[in-house]
This record gives sequence, structure tokens and C-alpha cells, in this order.
Amino acid sequence: MPPPFYGDGSPIAALATPPGESALALIRSSGPGSLALLSTIFSRPAKLREAGGNSVVHGWILAPQSPGSGKAGETGEAGESGGRAGLVDEVLVSVYRPPASYTGEEGADISCHGGTATVRAVLEALKAVGFRESLPGEFSLRAFMNGKLDLTRSESVMELVKAKTGAGRERAVGRLAGRLQGEIAALSRALLEALAETELRLDYDEEELGLSGEGLPGRELVEDALGRLRKLAAAWPGERLYQEGALAVIAGRPNAGKSSLFNALLGEDRSIVTAAPGTTRDWIEALVNIRGIPLRLVDTAGLREAGGPALDQAEELGIGRSRELLDKADLALYVVDGTQGLRDEDRAVLSTRRPLIPLWNKADIAPPPTPPPGPEPPAPQFLPVSAKTGAGLGELCAAIEAALGGGIPDRGQEPGLGSLRQKDLVDRARAALEEALDLADRGEALDLAAPLLREAVDALGEITGEVSTADILEAIFSTFCVGK
Repeated sequence: MPPPFYGDGSPIAALATPPGESALALIRSSGPGSLALLSTIFSRPAKLREAGGNSVVHGWILAPQSPGSGKAGETGEAGESGGRAGLVDEVLVSVYRPPASYTGEEGADISCHGGTATVRAVLEALKAVGFRESLPGEFSLRAFMNGKLDLTRSESVMELVKAKTGAGRERAVGRLAGRLQGEIAALSRALLEALAETELRLDYDEEELGLSGEGLPGRELVEDALGRLRKLAAAWPGERLYQEGALAVIAGRPNAGKSSLFNALLGEDRSIVTAAPGTTRDWIEALVNIRGIPLRLVDTAGLREAGGPALDQAEELGIGRSRELLDKADLALYVVDGTQGLRDEDRAVLSTRRPLIPLWNKADIAPPPTPPPGPEPPAPQFLPVSAKTGAGLGELCAAIEAALGGGIPDRGQEPGLGSLRQKDLVDRARAALEEALDLADRGEALDLAAPLLREAVDALGEITGEVSTADILEAIFSTFCVGK
């Protein structure tokens, strides 16, 4: 049997909730004839076949009969359980009729009990009567193919699935609601108008058209579109930050209070804290929400150079890993023990690591020194904090947000890009428009600018899916969850 492929139109089914033990699980199905197939293993087949869209039917999933003995459900209603052998699970079936469904096809969502054996048995029953397991993202692909979603809204579905913070969710919801689609559509209309004027001048003499003037037709439209594309591109790093997060490494000398700060930011005791230097021998990582940014926060072994007390092998390896993580970090939080003051090891790190936030810990009992006047090089501008009392942690969170480029105020109210694919296409459209305007400024012929306007329109069409190929669609949707 040939392997399944996207777009073959078969009835499909898949678990749409995470696998594992739970009170309930949801199994999604879709495709032409899917309700008729499902009715053959349902205790109330006629009720299911006659159910209207957006309705719910209660009954039992039945084990398919062996070949030659008839399929389960063919003999009519079986009541709540019907006393029938071969019961699989008691379920609620949500019925969807086209076009009012997620995929635009006929389909059903089966709410069953959430045990792994139960879910497996329901899926096996569906497979036995003609459903195949869906490919990754196949439900969303069918929604796109049937005009229920454009590509920007399709991609936002997986953004919502993967959102780690409320800010990330809000931005994904904005794209799901169509804000980016609407912006791209408006830009496409404006550029198509400019392209139409340009091609009209190429096809007809200006005197025949009653036109006069030189330069690029619809230039104002092109310039406005270019400005909006630049705005979308400039906002992408912030959008990506709220999707993917950043790596922040807490570093400093032994016993500076790194683990205490890690625990304070996390809101729980994850790192062991003792008065003995060198307690942390390896790095510890946790995900923390800093003003909507999903931050991979890492507590590391204390940094110290040779020349002091001898390092044992475990501590030496821990320090090596700490330095490796610092090199990879998007941001370093360097902690200085305020009661010990600034040492040469601290100055070496503070002078070389960027981006970095210098922290003066234990500021509740040892405030940071006031820089002396004079020609001496200015000392680092320490942020005073107390991991013990929590003083300064609010200011630290604000500094982290600012250092990483966060703090975008729109929170999903303005259109924003949702994927690197979209960013690359915006850049392609932007570059084409910049070249078209440059040609016009140099007085070049319009037949050189027209293809560039068309290239920009096509790039925008790829963002929403108006311009697409099977290879592009498979590459996009194959990254989705199986039940999406």
C-alpha cells in the first residue's frame, strides 16, 4: 500500500490532546464520509448520521466485528450501552458539517476517557473501519485548502500551541484573528494598483491615456507600502523573543548569591543554597516568565581563577561549563557580593561580556559604592538587589526586558510577523520595492520597475498562501502537531 500523502482526501483521525493519563481525551476526525464511517462503530448509528452540525451525540464506541459477521452498529440503536458485547468506551461525539467546521469538511470530535489503553482502542476501532492516522498538520492544511484559514492564521495555530507566556499567546491570537492577514492584503492591493498603473503606461502611449508626468506611477502607494514593510521587519526580533524566549545566565564568583537570585526569580527553591563557597558544581536551568518573555534562566558554578584555593575536579568542570554557557547566553546577569566588594575576577568578566547586567547583591546590608570623582575609568553601573529580601527584583525584570529588546507595547493589537518564513518574504518584498524606487530615482525605464513590483506582490502572496506550491505547503504543515 502506498504511504499516505497530504491532500489525498482520505478520512483521517488523530489524538488532539497530549498522550498520557487524563480525565478526558479528544480524538479528532475529518474527511468525506467520516460520519458514515464512524456510525458503523457507534451504538446509535442513525442518531449520529442524522445529527446536525455543531451538535453533540452521546453513545458508545464499539469494537468492529470480524469480517463476515457484519460491522458493529449496523443493527440499529443500542441504547446507552445496549448490553452489546465489544464495548470500547462511552463517549460524546461533537458533529461538524461543512462548511461550518475547522477543516471545512465533514467531521467529528470524539471525547473519550483519557487512559492510554482507552485512547489506543478508540483509534484502532477508527482505523479498522477506514480512517487513517493524520499526517502532522493535516487538519490545518485541509482548513487552508478549503479556504477556512490563510497561511498566517494557520501558522498562528501552532504559535498558540507552543506559547509559553501570556504575551506570546496574545500576539498569536492577534494573528489568528487576522491582523497580519489584513495588513498583507492591504499592502497587496496597494501594490497591485501601482503595478496596474505601471503596466498601463507600458502598454499605451501617455497621450492616448491622457496622462502626463514622469517617474514611477503610484509612487506614493509604493512608498507607503515600503514603510509598512520596514515596520513589520523591524518588529520581528521582538515578536520572535516572545515566541522563542532567550537564554540568561547567572554568573559570578562563588558565594555571591547566584543560587539565591535564581530561586528568587523562579519563585521556588530549585538551587541548593549554603554558606559554603562552591556549592553549585553544575548548571541548573528553569523556564521563567519575565514580563511575558519566556526566559531560560541558568544558575552556574562560581567563577574563580587559579591562584586561590585548589579546585577539585568537579568544581573545575563546573567552572568550564559556566564559561561555555556565558559565551552562548543572550544575556548575562553578573552577581557581585556587596559584602565582599569588587574583585579582579569580577572586573575581568564585566569588561568583556556583553550584553550583561551587573548586579550588586546583598544591597540591603551593603549598598553599592558611590563612584569617586576624578579621571579614573567609570565603575560599572550596578543594579542593587537583595536576593534574600526581594528588593530590586522588579527593577531587574525591567532591565532584563529592556536588554533583550522586549517591551513592545502593542501586545497583539498591531500586525506582527509570526515566523521566520514570513520575515524572509517581507524582506524579499521590501528589497524589490527599494530597487524599484531606486530605478525610478535614476530615471530608468518603467519596464525595469514593473517586474520588481510583481515580485513584491508575489512575495506577499506567499505569506498568506495566495501564491504557493505543494512543496512549500508540505514544508510548513509538516512541522505541526499530528492532531492539528
